[in-house]
Amino acid sequence: MENKELSLKANMLWNSFGSLVNLGSQWLITILIVRLGSGYEAAGVFSLAMSVYNIFAPIGQYRMYTYQVTDVDNENSTGEYLSFRHITNAIALVLCMGYSLVTCEQKALGAIFLYAVYKSVCLVIDVFHACDQRHHRMDYIGQSLALQGLFSLCSFLLIFSVIGSLELSIVAMTIAVLAVGVIYDWPRVKTFGEIRVGISARKASRLAARCFPIVMASIAASAATSLPRQFLSIVSGEATLGIYAAAAAPVALIQTGASYIYNPLLGYFSERFAANDRAGFSSLMIKATFGIVALGLICSIGVIVLGEPALVLFYGSKMSGYGYLLLPLVALSLLTGYMWFINDLLMAVRNFRGAFIGNAVALAASLFCLPLIEFFGMDGVTYVCLVSCIAGVLAMMGMLAIQLKVHWTC
Repeated sequence: MENKELSLKANMLWNSFGSLVNLGSQWLITILIVRLGSGYEAAGVFSLAMSVYNIFAPIGQYRMYTYQVTDVDNENSTGEYLSFRHITNAIALVLCMGYSLVTCEQKALGAIFLYAVYKSVCLVIDVFHACDQRHHRMDYIGQSLALQGLFSLCSFLLIFSVIGSLELSIVAMTIAVLAVGVIYDWPRVKTFGEIRVGISARKASRLAARCFPIVMASIAASAATSLPRQFLSIVSGEATLGIYAAAAAPVALIQTGASYIYNPLLGYFSERFAANDRAGFSSLMIKATFGIVALGLICSIGVIVLGEPALVLFYGSKMSGYGYLLLPLVALSLLTGYMWFINDLLMAVRNFRGAFIGNAVALAASLFCLPLIEFFGMDGVTYVCLVSCIAGVLAMMGMLAIQLKVHWTC
């Protein structure tokens, strides 16, 4: 199997292709839950499972993907990153279920647990993808993501349409993704070198301590957007959350699409920063920013033109009357995508403190604005998250500007 490096353009195209297929498949799953279900309850439980797990997902991720991709000094091997991921996955799963037992209804616990296991399997494969990206072979990533998305969609559709069980459908998705990881990803990642599973206590402790601030930052960022949804479920019920989640799913393309634009550039950002290449670093930042803004404008036009008719087409007449939710959600998705870009950029230049401060500001703003949901209902969730993102972006941009100014003048 040939491992010749691909060009930046080819890597971006492959990554975008696979990511879009995967995202489209995940979005279709949210549509199928509404279409095939008897009401919004299953969609609400699925959205709740995602929201609750997303609070603890940063612990499972432990920001290892970005750290691994930007590990220009080869501090750790792929096997060590893989071993560390197993540890963080287990901790995230325990904390997620502990939190769920206290804050969620018993009938939702099964779906939350199974969804957490599903995401844990995806995060293991994520370690392989970071290795692929380090070697500039994102075609492997794109193909894997496409396969994961399509197999997850097909397995979910088969089980949910025949049996109608959300829990068994999530199990089927997990098996499908696991099969892709074992059959497709594992053989390819081994071509970059032998993978020895295991990590010393010293290295694990160092890695945990080094990335702890950025993990806390990620938890704050996830909580800033997940808590408003959970608050909506508490004050208005799971069916209302299901409606909001259905409207939010299509415009989530913007946020995820933003990551497709900047994610392939993270390694290049680190290389240019380490080489003190100010012009190259600035050029990449301008290109990424322009790409994200252009994506947002295109999607905004699409929402203005299509709007509610698209919701009715995808979900059926039960979504009639909810088109008003879309345009604010577009603005939120664009801003969230840019916030994550600045967050990952701070990590790429190893400014963990700046990322922590920025995301802590975002969480504080979100908690302060939670009462808006009682006044504005579903729109209130969007307004809370918008204020949170604006506060976070401003804080992190300030941290980045200070660091770059110091770095370039040294």
